[in-house]
Order: sequence, then structure tokens, then C-alpha cells
Amino acid sequence: MQRIALRRMLEQFYMEDIGSGDLSAQLMSDVGERQAVIHAKQSGIVAGMDIIREAFALLDQEIRVSLLKKDGDAVTQGETLAILTGKASTLLTGERVVLNLLQRMSGIATATRQAIETLNDSSIRVCDTRKTTPGLRMLEKYAVTAGGGYNHRFGLYDGIMIKDNHIAAEGSITAAVAKARQQMGHMVKIEVEIEDEEQLHEAIAADADIIMFDNCGPETVRRFAQITPPHIITEASGGINMQTLADYAGTGVHYLSLGFLTHSVTSLDISMDIRFADELGPTSER
Repeated sequence: MQRIALRRMLEQFYMEDIGSGDLSAQLMSDVGERQAVIHAKQSGIVAGMDIIREAFALLDQEIRVSLLKKDGDAVTQGETLAILTGKASTLLTGERVVLNLLQRMSGIATATRQAIETLNDSSIRVCDTRKTTPGLRMLEKYAVTAGGGYNHRFGLYDGIMIKDNHIAAEGSITAAVAKARQQMGHMVKIEVEIEDEEQLHEAIAADADIIMFDNCGPETVRRFAQITPPHIITEASGGINMQTLADYAGTGVHYLSLGFLTHSVTSLDISMDIRFADELGPTSER
């Protein structure tokens, strides 16, 4: 994650949640230190651990953070992820923003790891899509990598994907690819989305860098992958879920892009409990 971008995001999240001040936290006594214990209430894969340190540092540089897990680690129900020490008011003020992000990202990392294990084919890379939550794309795509997956393009600016509406607007795959070649530099990849064998042959003849098999079943993906020359990267997407994922093993496609990793994932249940500092003993920075 980009640290500067992360700090700006956290500032916006705090502005939304805290506003002119945390009225509840103002009632808390800051005499003596407290410890906040962040722990998993479900088993899964954690992601976003560095957010804990960055988020609380924005509120109070004196908060001490001990991270007991790192991104991509498997955790079990009840396991402690981090211990924070400092003023009770600060710990309580930062709690919800931190937990919301940690839960969301860990849910995505967990789903990604499950998808990889369900597919059980190391020759195929599992990747995400642009179907992310507005404002959270950097964090959600990072969470996919923490779970062992890969990122598709981050936005409309870092790769060309010629979809059905682009093809309709230009008249053909051939015309759309040719126009892209004329206007873009050699560092920009051109991906073409196809739906049938006729479009596949046209995309191959147009020399697309990547061909996506859209909403194609596993046997169609297998056949299309065999037809596609080896120098062209292949991808399958659309209509693939956790129940059908294993059917795509051995199809020969290079990538499976899965929108459900980010658009409909269930957050991992993670909680924070406040204790007196002397109840848990000293913490150390990780």
C-alpha cells in the first residue's frame, strides 16, 4: 500500500466518523494507560495490519502498537492480532475505523485464499476486477494480494480493455484494436473481451495482447485456450463463483478474474477489547 495515499484515506475516514469530536470518548478518564486487544472472532486470513499502526499514529503518536500477525497470516478464532497501549479516549476514537478496514480487508484475503485452494491449479492465477468499493480500491486490491491472488488493472488509466460496447462503437474488434495501437505506446497492454469463437479468431488476427473469455463455461474456456496462440495471455471471467471454480482447473487459461472477491465478500469478524495496561503486561513494537 502507498503510505501517503493511505494516510490521506485515513484522514478522510476519520473526518467522516469523528467530525468535530468523539462525544463518547470525551467522557472517558485518561488517567493511567489502557491496553486494547484486537482479536479474531473467526478463523481466516488477515490483511491490513499496518493500518492499525498508521491509523492510531494519526490520532496520537504516543500510542504503542504491537503487531502479533502480519498480512497473509492464517489466524484462528480467538487469536490475538495486535495489542495497543495508550490513552483510553484515543483507543476508543480510532476503534471503529480501524476495525471496519481490518475486517473488510481480511474478508477479502480470506475469500481469495479460499478461491485459490478451491481451484487447486497453480498454473492459473486468481485475480480481482474493478468491481471494488468506491474509495477503497487500493485497500481491497492489496487485500487480494495478501490472500495470495493477483491484481487486474487498477483503473481505466493503466490498461486497455476492449469490451462489447467498445466493439459496437468502433464496428469491430479489428478496428478497435487498430485504433488502440495507433494511439497508445508500447507499454500499454490491449485486452479484448470475446464471447464466441468467431470473435476469438478476430481478436487473435488483430494480435491482442490479452484475450478474455467472457461468461464462458469451463469446457468452452478449455477449447478457446487451446485455440489461442501461446504468446497471447488468456483470461476467463463472468459467471464464476466459489461453487463452480474447481471446474476451471486444468482448462489451460492463464488467469481467472473474480468479481466476487471484492464486490460481495463477507467481512471477517474482528473485535477490540479495552483492558487496564497492567492486566496484560508490557508490549513491544513489531
